[in-house]
Amino acid sequence: MIEDLWYRNTVVYSLDLETFQDSDGDGVGDFEGLVRRLDYLDALGVGTLWLAPFQPSPNRDNGYDIADFYGVDPRHGSGGDFVEFVHQARKRGIKVVIDLVANHTSDKHRWFQEARRDPESRYRDWYVWSKKRPSDWDEGMVFPGVQKSTWTLDPVAGEYYFHRFYPHQPDLNVQNPEVRAEIRRIMGYWLELGVDGFRVDAVPFILENAAPGPAHPTLNFDYLFEMRRFAQWRRGDSVLLGEANVEPPEHRKFFGAEGGGLQMMFNFWVNQHLFLALATGDTRPLADSLRATRHLPHGCQWAHFLRNHDELDLGRLTEEQREAVFAKFAPEEGMRLYGRGIRRRLGPMLGDPRRVELANSLMFSLPGTPVIRYGDEIGMGDDLRLPEREAVRTPMQWSDEAQGGFSTAARTVHPVLDEGPHGYPRVNVAAQQRDPGSLLRWHMRMIRLRKQCPEIGWGDWTLLRTGTPEVLALRYDWRGGSVVVLHNFADRARELRLRPGADLLTDLIAEESSRADASGTHKILLDGYGYRWFRAGGLNDAIQRTRT
Repeated sequence: MIEDLWYRNTVVYSLDLETFQDSDGDGVGDFEGLVRRLDYLDALGVGTLWLAPFQPSPNRDNGYDIADFYGVDPRHGSGGDFVEFVHQARKRGIKVVIDLVANHTSDKHRWFQEARRDPESRYRDWYVWSKKRPSDWDEGMVFPGVQKSTWTLDPVAGEYYFHRFYPHQPDLNVQNPEVRAEIRRIMGYWLELGVDGFRVDAVPFILENAAPGPAHPTLNFDYLFEMRRFAQWRRGDSVLLGEANVEPPEHRKFFGAEGGGLQMMFNFWVNQHLFLALATGDTRPLADSLRATRHLPHGCQWAHFLRNHDELDLGRLTEEQREAVFAKFAPEEGMRLYGRGIRRRLGPMLGDPRRVELANSLMFSLPGTPVIRYGDEIGMGDDLRLPEREAVRTPMQWSDEAQGGFSTAARTVHPVLDEGPHGYPRVNVAAQQRDPGSLLRWHMRMIRLRKQCPEIGWGDWTLLRTGTPEVLALRYDWRGGSVVVLHNFADRARELRLRPGADLLTDLIAEESSRADASGTHKILLDGYGYRWFRAGGLNDAIQRTRT
């Protein structure tokens, strides 16, 4: 009997409510607008929606500066609108995952306001304070070059408070049992309202024992396991999808030795080496990154992505590798951010439509769960005139009508991209729905194909020898079924002599097949930036492949 681990074969779609669809003409997206677009998402084929924070917020950091964890920002609707949205999503078989921001609050949150005014308040110890400015006050910033410190003097409290992120986001003291109890209440509240799990923001910072001084903070993984137990006690099939950009030796700690931590985690290590491969045409570092992140505890899964709501973080690459990616995809200084990342959308960054398809095909075929950022299915662009990460947070482009069909307002929460090759007059959902050869229609076909290949979500995988560093080949095996996927990172065609351990390879995209010769070898042609998906049949007794 197969475990009901629904996240293994789903496709996740990431969206920000405020930039997806405005229903009332105030220039801000809302739950009613999202409900109106659920049929589109259902037709696209996504199985899970991940919503960025939508709670009340001063909105100085894309909603991640939350002022009330138990509400819905009036700009987006009401609690009733949220429940209706969950109901409508469930009717279509779509799961809902929301952000859990447990690391910090807004400085406008009632807890912080009471904490700063009264040193005897119960909320004082809900945050991290220091009477003197710590020696490491200007170290450990998440946004270097923009963020000036991690400790800021509060004029009301007369003490310094700790903040990993911006000064308007004071860190919670998660070592305090009362804070943990409150986080459990927050999780329980949204689980009762029907969410299927949480994308846990900034996991390492939740677990660290922050204190004044340069001592390296220790991470309390027991608390992560406590969060997992609580979530599954309240809802047995709920999932925790974690954001933890750490190196491979640290990964297993977040999943738990026996799989008692996060069920899923974003694979930043593979993501960064994927873009290195796209920039250089050499897949060997990507293959190494897959090997380095291969072994997971039972029931755990990677989430693979191309772009998200932040910069494309390349901080785990070597300086030489990072410069190679910058040179290819962010040649201008204004395209870069924080000294480590790229603030561009996938379409304009990769440029060549063949390379865009290659990258997306690869994401769908990597061992784990694919995560799509809203708008990437139509090739939306970026607005580099906007500051920092706002460049990739422009409203969804639905049509060639005013404001891209996002809103009837004269002014929107972020400017709609209206100029250039990626502006809404040229790139929008309505036009691509009518075009059989569009990127949107391509995504619909590929998502359907990915769901028809549960071997990728459930099976064991093997890297196959290709004879060229420019081609990556993966084979998946599960319950007697086998899938082979090939990707050519070169801009020129490559002919492979491949021994996948199958006599017959049936192409899942084109009406073609390949039969092995007497030695078990297939001759397969891949176009420049080409990709092939095969179902393998006629399995040989002795499989000739590279075990990793």
